[in-house]
Amino acid sequence: MQTLSEIRALLAGRDLRPKHRLGQNFLHDQNQLRRLINAAHLSRGDVVLEVGPGTGTLTEALLEAGAEVIACELDENMASIVEERLPIEVIRGDALVRQRELNPAIVTRINGRPFKLVANLPYQIASPLMTTLLIDHPNCVGQFVTIQKEVADRLTAGPSTKAYGPLSVIVQAFADVGRIGTLSPSCFWPEPEVTSAMVGIAPIDERRRAEWGGHEREFARFVTELFTKRRKQLGTIIGRAHPAWQALAGLGITPQMRPEALRVEQHVALCRHINT
Repeated sequence: MQTLSEIRALLAGRDLRPKHRLGQNFLHDQNQLRRLINAAHLSRGDVVLEVGPGTGTLTEALLEAGAEVIACELDENMASIVEERLPIEVIRGDALVRQRELNPAIVTRINGRPFKLVANLPYQIASPLMTTLLIDHPNCVGQFVTIQKEVADRLTAGPSTKAYGPLSVIVQAFADVGRIGTLSPSCFWPEPEVTSAMVGIAPIDERRRAEWGGHEREFARFVTELFTKRRKQLGTIIGRAHPAWQALAGLGITPQMRPEALRVEQHVALCRHINT
């Protein structure tokens, strides 16, 4: 894997600097990179999506692990560096189009096969990419990513906490989330102003997924809208005369409760009863 000196030299040799607007904070701590790869439990031949490979430090390690890497990079200069050093063709452009659709070039390259996301994600794309893969791409069988610690806190938050919100509910409804580790700013170059974390996201099994009947995106919209009024009572948001309240009472859900107080399974039940 590349050392920090090698990363610096690769950029300096091309008169390049990390672009803050693209979230380019290169993870150079090799122990943490290995920790992320080990958590992904890769087997030879596994298809791996890497978003934002930068100079290819993680990419190189993934290839050494025997993975087939599909890399997507917005920065043309970084894509060229990766292709010069490694036997890989990088997809140029945003990983997401229209904010919540996976780049068609990525979809074509994956071609319906099971795949894992393993990446040091640019902070600005982390939340929409993770939720898009969970909601719309059940062939994504795991996500192992480095993200801002604040986002990791939201992924794992419970009801009635400051970090609990639509991201918490949506991700926890479709996956189990675990922390792999916490990373100090010194693990990156340039050093970000925030602490980072590595998380692993394991999607629910096929049987539980089938119970959704293709309504995952509808649930995500419902929860997101609900949390725009997180401190209002459910009765005020939905209407106290809605016929679903009698059935919902048996699940511990009352018109006096607020969205931020509901457990994930209660959000699921509320959505299903209100929209049937």
